[in-house]
Amino acid sequence: MDALNAADLISNAQRVVIKIGSALLVDADTGELRRAWLTGLAEDVARLKRAGKDVLLVSSGSIALGRRILKLTSSDRLDEAQAAASVGQILLAQSYQEVLTRHGIIAAQILVTLEDSENRRRYLNTRATLRTLLGLGTVPIINENDTVATDEIRYGDNDRLAAQIASLSGADVLVLLSDVDGLYTANPREEPDARHLPLVEAITPEVEAMAGGAGTAGAKGGMKTKVQAAAIAMRAGCAMAIVRGDVDSPISALEAGARCTWFRGTSDPKAARKQWISAMKPRGRIVIDAGAVRALLAGKSLLAAGVTSVVGSFQRGDPVEIASDTGEVLTIGLAGYDARDAEAIRGLKSGEIAGTLGYPGRTALVHRDEMAI
Repeated sequence: MDALNAADLISNAQRVVIKIGSALLVDADTGELRRAWLTGLAEDVARLKRAGKDVLLVSSGSIALGRRILKLTSSDRLDEAQAAASVGQILLAQSYQEVLTRHGIIAAQILVTLEDSENRRRYLNTRATLRTLLGLGTVPIINENDTVATDEIRYGDNDRLAAQIASLSGADVLVLLSDVDGLYTANPREEPDARHLPLVEAITPEVEAMAGGAGTAGAKGGMKTKVQAAAIAMRAGCAMAIVRGDVDSPISALEAGARCTWFRGTSDPKAARKQWISAMKPRGRIVIDAGAVRALLAGKSLLAAGVTSVVGSFQRGDPVEIASDTGEVLTIGLAGYDARDAEAIRGLKSGEIAGTLGYPGRTALVHRDEMAI
């Protein structure tokens, strides 16, 4: 199989998600942050930002850093891991802030749990926050909220978290910086004849069977979780690469042709998201006037001012039909308000919403990014 052209993929991408594992960020022997490596990564991020790209970092490392500070030995005790995370997260955030500030980049921190992607309202809240942060030019640093997450609400590894963030944010490219240079037909540490795969176009049972167990000590994600992450990313239209990250400026190395495995997205991110929304069963209907119809067809969001009626009982984040006042269904979108609030603000200008609801609401009743049109 031929590999995808990494330089072209990243050059053409508008949004890039980079996942950094603990083994890359924290020295396994000393528990210290690898500041020189992090500085090189920051230079890569700054270069991508200068090229006009959005960059999101999904970073492990808080537990490993916290254990050193608290003088805890490595253990599987949940309470100690959560205590370590609460201490280490401060140092991790400060470190990213320090290296990015040198390039004039503002770092933002987001801590999430599995519930935040499975609950539609939380999903939309996270998506809206990311959209705003990226619009303001920041680089979000995202990690699992290990201080509060239990087994029931944990991702358990940052490979799948990174894929969910790539899907949620509409990223074009996801890069998993790893201790391996991609997927092999078998574990190359155990079978020297294992063949490297430069490109995977579909996650088949055979591909899943090639994934082995966990890799470097201190890292929870093995090749199995990376293949699972690839399946999530590919469905969202996002290309994903697995590449060795233990080099200076690893994204530059990837663009220069470093050995890796690419997983090809099944479509582009916007088309994949619109297809996902269009397949949902509507839980209500919003009827709009002719002016709002023209705005929607021009690619704009649906504002309350153009709404003439609200039908059904739905919650924020639920799929709703958007129809013209002649009865023609134009599209399906994810509601920015529940039915009661949508009814209360229909026909109002944006500046009038706060006075009616008693809180400053969102401008869009249905944002253009949340429509299948």
